[in-house]
Amino acid sequence: MNVLVVNAGSSSLKLGVLDEDDIVLAETQVERWSGGDQTGPLKDFLSDAPTVDAVGHRVVHGGSEFACATAIDDDVRAGIEALTGLAPLHQPRALAGVDAARRLLPDVAQVACFDTAFHTTMSAAATTYAVPAAWRRRWDLRRFGFHGLSHAYASRRATELAARPGARVVSCHLGSGASLAAVADGRSVDTTMGFTPLAGLVMATRSGDVDPGLLVWLQRAGLTLDDLEDGLEHHSGLAGLSEVGGDLRDVRKAANNGDQRAVLALQVHLHRLRQGIAAMTASLGGIDVLVFTGGVGEHDAALRADTAAGLAFLGIDLDTGRNADVVADNRVSRDASAVEVWVVEAREDVEIATQTRALLNSNERRKR
Repeated sequence: MNVLVVNAGSSSLKLGVLDEDDIVLAETQVERWSGGDQTGPLKDFLSDAPTVDAVGHRVVHGGSEFACATAIDDDVRAGIEALTGLAPLHQPRALAGVDAARRLLPDVAQVACFDTAFHTTMSAAATTYAVPAAWRRRWDLRRFGFHGLSHAYASRRATELAARPGARVVSCHLGSGASLAAVADGRSVDTTMGFTPLAGLVMATRSGDVDPGLLVWLQRAGLTLDDLEDGLEHHSGLAGLSEVGGDLRDVRKAANNGDQRAVLALQVHLHRLRQGIAAMTASLGGIDVLVFTGGVGEHDAALRADTAAGLAFLGIDLDTGRNADVVADNRVSRDASAVEVWVVEAREDVEIATQTRALLNSNERRKR
């Protein structure tokens, strides 16, 4: 079964065709894609791509309704659209990808794979907000968690590489968006993002956690809801702290040149990351494997070293040489380290293809 993976981000579009062994037969990436020209990039890609037997779509928010990969029909599409307010940067792009693929491949099965689904195994204690019960009932207020496709793959791959089935894993998905997940025996038990992808770690332009009372105060001081949303989503995080932008490489360069705003940005970013990993470890009752994935997690050796240096009390002992020269899917901790630390290539495409095949094969078996 060749699966076309459509991974629509907040501003980009990744397309790939994977065969039954998850070998990439064709792939492309559109760096700037608003979703407006819905069929154009996909039509161009399909003109030279191998035969496609199924399509798997990454969808950021599945709410409470979608707890696993789901075949897309008109009702499911409507359900995804109804969740747009919870992920306004991502949901419309995902729908544009769905619409394009359904239009160009009307006879091919389409499957939605949700970033939130992996975290549906979290307990009520981990997902419930301490806000008025009437609010929770009316609006389904709860922690959903995100980056689930990445955390699912990275945690599973790390336990395979470490040969430690059932391990307690803290997965660090670090990129422009960033989150952590606590994974026990392959199941998510905690994560840093919440009702929306705005919560948790300091990100490129997103604030991560802030005091809700601060937001109330800012509204009373004159900021509108639109002001708050724009500021927290687009002008906070590393960009807001450093004032040189949200790319960690640019911030590090500015810090090395003596820019104290950039120095503070790195310090705040690192503090929150260490704090989050320790919190995820507490949720697991200990840690066996720490895994870094995502663009920053895979390629920023200095960040991995600085993170580990503050977590030695957990039994994390990085090997300087391994960490400096690492390529993806390799161990960067010392042999004697109580906690194994791995760098794993982000492969959301593999997770989407795997979930798509599993659903369609299961449906086929039921028909028989």
